[in-house]
Amino acid sequence: MGQRDEPGDLTGRAFPLGDWGLPAERLDELYRWVERGALETAAWYLADRAWKRRGARVLRGGAAAGAVVGAALPLLDLTGVVGGVAAAWGYLALLLGVACVAGDRYFGMTSGWMRDVATAQAVQRRLQVLQFDWAAESAREVLGPAEGTAGEAAERCLLVLRRFSEDVTELVRAETADWMVEFRTGCAPLGSQVGEGAGGRGLEGAVAQARFGVPSGPGSTRPNMPRQRPPETR
Repeated sequence: MGQRDEPGDLTGRAFPLGDWGLPAERLDELYRWVERGALETAAWYLADRAWKRRGARVLRGGAAAGAVVGAALPLLDLTGVVGGVAAAWGYLALLLGVACVAGDRYFGMTSGWMRDVATAQAVQRRLQVLQFDWAAESAREVLGPAEGTAGEAAERCLLVLRRFSEDVTELVRAETADWMVEFRTGCAPLGSQVGEGAGGRGLEGAVAQARFGVPSGPGSTRPNMPRQRPPETR
């Protein structure tokens, strides 16, 4: 694992400034700006996934080949099919296979591309929700009757865009935090990074838990405290 650049780390994206004399055009401009940023973020993670997946396949293929060769050569040496140096080459193959496994875990190839896929899919799902929410707000204003004043309608649209931007930022922050933990440890477990698979549900659950805290109520679980023995009466 080495130096890594996040999308927009160095330059960022300037907030578009415009004239609110035409609120509909201004809101449409802001929506395009937010949507473009989400698409760029998802595209960055998908591009980052590509080379990591290739590296993971090479390392995992090397580990499998080393295990097969390392197990086959000593057996052939015992049967006398090959020369006496086959066992030494078998041990070397096993060593190379172990090195491939260690390299995959240390450099985070497999876990990295799985995490990239999870984050990209999570951003795409958020974008789909935004698109339907924005269509609902637009239909509400066109079909009517409009709820409240024009200022309140614009405030609702801005709230939808702000919440979406916060969700995408939180997804990127959570993925970056996982990468930092893996970079420090060198071998973070896969289950804690991808959750329930490449769909990103585990990542979303971690974000929701960090935002809303541990659930409480009749259905929530709580640790069982040991019962204390009542004092004896004399």
